[in-house]
Amino acid sequence: MNERQWSEYRLAIASGLSQSTVANIFNRNTTPSVSTLESICEGFGITLAQFFAEGDFVELTKEQKKMFEEWASLSKSQKEVLQQLIIVMKEPNS
Repeated sequence: MNERQWSEYRLAIASGLSQSTVANIFNRNTTPSVSTLESICEGFGITLAQFFAEGDFVELTKEQKKMFEEWASLSKSQKEVLQQLIIVMKEPNS
């Protein structure tokens, strides 16, 4: 929140949580449920993976977010095909 200069109220609005829920997490060190944490991540516009990732935070464009959303809906075999397509497209003579 400090990096974005957000208040607890701003986070509550963005994440769709009550202000008391957000306040309890920060002021009483209450451990949030997974669903609450997902809501907070949605409010910040990040994934749970990004939340737990160490190191530099990478801001995704709308296009990149859309690609990840589409990726999540694919079957395992569809993902494998798409990965191979990307590899072929990156080859110099493609």
